[in-house]
Amino acid sequence: MKRLLEIIKEAENSKIPIGHFNVSDLAGLKAIFEVSRALNVPVIIGVSEGERDFIGVKQIAALIKSLRDEYSARGAGGNYPIFLNADHMHSLEKIKEAVSAGFDAAVFDASEFTFEENIKKTKEAVEYIKSVNPDFLIEGELGYIGSGSVLLKEIPIGAAVKPEDLTKPEEASRFVRETRVDLLAPAVGNIHGIVGGGNPKLDIERIKQIKSTSSVPLVLHGGSGIKDEEILAAIDAGISIIHINTELRLAWRQGVEKALKENPEEITPYKLLPTAVEEIKKVVEQKLKLFNKMRC
Repeated sequence: MKRLLEIIKEAENSKIPIGHFNVSDLAGLKAIFEVSRALNVPVIIGVSEGERDFIGVKQIAALIKSLRDEYSARGAGGNYPIFLNADHMHSLEKIKEAVSAGFDAAVFDASEFTFEENIKKTKEAVEYIKSVNPDFLIEGELGYIGSGSVLLKEIPIGAAVKPEDLTKPEEASRFVRETRVDLLAPAVGNIHGIVGGGNPKLDIERIKQIKSTSSVPLVLHGGSGIKDEEILAAIDAGISIIHINTELRLAWRQGVEKALKENPEEITPYKLLPTAVEEIKKVVEQKLKLFNKMRC
């Protein structure tokens, strides 16, 4: 099986990004993997600190490994290209746990700090991880875009949405050069969560500029709530990985509510959760077909 970095580089060159989907339980993982296999495309599973603490650090790593080892991609042979990312880690200790458990990558998020402090902290994380496992990928985040995959009434205070607050191409270049991260997640008008009045528009020209000055693949966080045409434009501009979480959480809740409404006396989880799985699958299928430019 190809390493994650090889697959990301292929995505970068072909302009067909990899879908990154967060999970909190087995229902989400089941839905994402089944759609990924049906479409025969690689996929990255993400778990935030809260999500992985709920599932278990070693437990989610073992689940991903079991899926990778048991299945293979059609026409490719080998293990199935499903990977695990420790999403938005805020401390080196948390990343150490992910490396030890067998994760493939991690996002070291120091975006709330000043630019200089972000460089310092991220560089320390990269140096340690690469000394332990050179193949483990580290993603840096530049520009604060909020912190929760939730439904929002308004844009989070301090989030970068004004042109002057978005990631600057020259800062992105310096950040990558000094930290030596493998991937970069810039603030380009994206927001974590779905804003009730509509998410801000992506600055596509900004993505192009950052891509032209950075030597690593770019990652779009906060992909939920962004219009399809903006996603496609962002892909063409240089985005290689797209994160989706809030829309999955919303689909999970809608599925559970639908199951309970249709079966008000049912108390057996495995009889209720399949409806949540089906709702999540609808979102994942639509996103993966969009990213891979497949006909819906």
